[in-house]
Amino acid sequence: MQKERIKELNNLQDSLHYKFNNVELLNKALTHKSYSNEISFSIKNNERLEYLGDSVLDLIVGNYIFLTYEELSEGPLSKIRAAVVNEGCLTELAKKIDLGTYLLLGKGECSSGGREKASILANAYEAMVGAVFCDSDFQITSNIFLPQLVEKIKELQDLCTLIDFKSDLQEYTQNKFSCIPLYDVVGEMGPCHDKRFDVRVTVRSQVLGSGRGRSKKEAEQNAAKKALRSFSTYRV
Repeated sequence: MQKERIKELNNLQDSLHYKFNNVELLNKALTHKSYSNEISFSIKNNERLEYLGDSVLDLIVGNYIFLTYEELSEGPLSKIRAAVVNEGCLTELAKKIDLGTYLLLGKGECSSGGREKASILANAYEAMVGAVFCDSDFQITSNIFLPQLVEKIKELQDLCTLIDFKSDLQEYTQNKFSCIPLYDVVGEMGPCHDKRFDVRVTVRSQVLGSGRGRSKKEAEQNAAKKALRSFSTYRV
């Protein structure tokens, strides 16, 4: 590994407050498949570490909320975990440490704004968690990443935000109307690194709700929430 790259990764390690025993693990966690496909197939990308990191994050958050929210059953616990360990949340955490600047991307991916893409950032964050876990153990990994995740959990003060409105709406429309809701992106605004999406949801060709969010998924959830509220007056 080149000295310049090691220096870059040292800056990231300072942000994490963790020094890798094997810094190659961190480098691999930041290597996107577009880079390995373009440079050499012998270069390992971050997909395996991403898979591991996703499982480790689920366990970190699952263990915390299990011990913290003793009154909650399996359903609400799963919703809390899903509300925290998702693309939107992990992208925010990745941006806080400028993770995109450390990524190894292919030229095409880089030129198309890959360093700001939510999916790439979230996957790299998961891979980084997997790398720390491989380099240390579960307790150390939890000590590093749990404080950031707890902060996100505490932001979700309104438990209604933990409801999967899309699933609830689909279940309702299937039972009542024998159909599923349809979502359409009707607007996008803002720069690539801070976009807002407007989504409209229709049931039987009738617009029942619209929502805005930092991601399409968030906008769809907000649209579904409004649609569910409309059913007190909605008539087929």
